[in-house]
Order: sequence, then C-alpha cells, then structure tokens
Amino acid sequence: MTTTLEKPQIIAHIQKSLNYTVFESKWIPCSAKFICMGNLARGTGVMQIYEIQHGELQLVKEIEKAKPIKCGTFGATSLQQRHLATGDFDGSLNVWNLEVPDCPVYSVKAHKEIVNSIDGVGGLGIGDGAPEIVTGSRDGTVKVWDPRQKDTPVANMEPVEGETKRDCWTVAFGHAFNNQDRCVCAGYDNGDIKIFDLRNMSLRWETNIKNGVCCVEFDRKDINMNKLVATSLEGRFHVFDMRTQHPTKGFASVSEKAHKSTIWQVRHLPQNRDIFMTTGGAGNLHLWKYEYPAQRSKKDADDVDMGVAGTVNLLQNVTVSTQPISSLDWSPDKQGLCVCSSFDQSVRVLIVTKLNRV
Repeated sequence: MTTTLEKPQIIAHIQKSLNYTVFESKWIPCSAKFICMGNLARGTGVMQIYEIQHGELQLVKEIEKAKPIKCGTFGATSLQQRHLATGDFDGSLNVWNLEVPDCPVYSVKAHKEIVNSIDGVGGLGIGDGAPEIVTGSRDGTVKVWDPRQKDTPVANMEPVEGETKRDCWTVAFGHAFNNQDRCVCAGYDNGDIKIFDLRNMSLRWETNIKNGVCCVEFDRKDINMNKLVATSLEGRFHVFDMRTQHPTKGFASVSEKAHKSTIWQVRHLPQNRDIFMTTGGAGNLHLWKYEYPAQRSKKDADDVDMGVAGTVNLLQNVTVSTQPISSLDWSPDKQGLCVCSSFDQSVRVLIVTKLNRV
C-alpha cells in the first residue's frame, strides 16, 4: 500500500487571472514560456505569451487578432521555428511566427464554421514524415493540411451526400511511426469515434461511446498505435488498446467514470505514456495510470486474435477551480510541470511530484 505522502501530489504553483476567456494554453517548446489563446470581451481574438521568472508569471507579449482563437498546436513546426498553428471562430487556420506575429506565415479558410480542435504531427522531432495539421469543425468535416501546400487540404473526411453532419469536437494524430503510416482520430458530438487511415485514405475503424466525445488522444503520436483515450460529456472516459484489432469486435477497451461532470480534456505525460491527466467540468484534475494485463491479446472461439484491456488506477485528484478546466498541457521539457486554463478566466501552472516513482 502506498501512503498518502508517497503518491504524486498536484501542487498549484502559480495562478494568474486574465481579462478574457481562455480556450487553450500551450508550452512553447524548449522554453519556460507558454501561450494562452482566447476571446476578448469585445469579440476579438487574443494570444498572450507568459514566461515563468522567479516563481512569477511575466507577460512577454500580447497579440490581438480579428477573430476569437479556439485552439492551437506546435505539433507541425520545427524546434528552430516554433510556429504556432491556430484555429479560430471564423473557420480559418493560421500559422504564426510568434516573433513577427503581424501576418500569418500560412493562412487558409479551412472550414465554413468554427474550428473546434487542431493537432499537428511531423514537427518537434515527433512523428516521421511530412509536417501536417489536422482540423475538426462544427461543419462536420475533418481536414488534413500541409503548410507547404496552399489552399487545398491533403485529405478531407466529410459525411457523404444526404448524411447528417455531426459537430466534430476533437481530432488527434497517431500511428506516425514511419514515413508512410499515419492516422487521424476524430470524436463527434453524438458519441462517434472514427479513425481515418491517411496512408490508404480509408476509414479504419469506428465506434460509438453513447455520449458526446470531448477529447481523444493517442498515448504517443510517433509509435505503432498503442493506446487511445476518449473522454465524454458525463464524466466517463474510455481507454482502447490499439495493438490488436478484431475483425468484428474492434479494439478492446476499459471505461472509468471519473466524476459526474464533463471530462474536457485528456493529456498523456510526455515522459511516461501510461500516465495521463483528465480535466473536469467542475474544476477538477484527475491523474491516472494504465496497467497492462498479463497478456494483451488472446484467441477467440474462431482462433482469431482479440485484444485484452488493462485497468486504470487513480493516482491523485485535486480541485483547482470552480469552473471547467478547458485545456491542459504538460511541459515536454520538465517532467511534472503543466499549465492549465479554465473558464474562471485564469491560467495556472501546476507541479505534479513523484511521477518517476509510480
């Protein structure tokens, strides 16, 4: 039995109140800086860069844009350039050089409606192959963009004619372990989860978790698909073992109810893919660890391989806000350091201890 002191502790290190609604906060790679993106009261978009100095947050730069900014990623940029890709309320995808942020280095009207979610791969030394950005929108489409190709997406996943368009809430890259293979996972408001194979340009797998899918994330983008976590509206999340796909049953999964409120996001620890944090609609954070089963696959009655799900253990939980925590980002450089933002118009820097002992 681990005593309370031996368990990881989640410590609120710095808290900063902001004068706008913040939707996303991301660490700037290889720095002690992070960027917050959101919506000012006058209806414009804002990006603020903060640096941690002597236990305080110093505002380094503030950038105002015409449209509110919903989401952002550094996933498709090099460590040298550190360009930020953002999706806004107007359906535009912009890539910014934060040193000279007046005009985007790449801009495209990606969707007819708000860009709900964005992810990048092929940058920061994570994932083989070309740098690509995926966007998911309220217009029901999921599009993959190459910043080197103007105006047209390299892939467009949309409902067929006559099919109802579902609001796409979340997108994530995975399976980018060589130059050819790459997958996109998308989650929708009706509980659908779809995995698109970008190598074969086909739908690889789909399921429905009976509740709006708020966030999906692979435990690692740059490995042969290992695990996928999907979070939903009423406090339940699912962990799918992606190593063994059964022809009819699909992937094995385990589900856990964290609390009654929405799980807004899930983020895996960059230094340990079996540890992840979920953020809740009541201002709470839950730290989890996935334990693998003794055997990850077994034969069914027809001698076909099927996956075996593991178990999920709660390591620690804490309430840091009264409002939903809409975003969380682990520092890629410093284990246990993370930044989270919530709808109480605050950003918080947290330290999670003892992660190397669990």
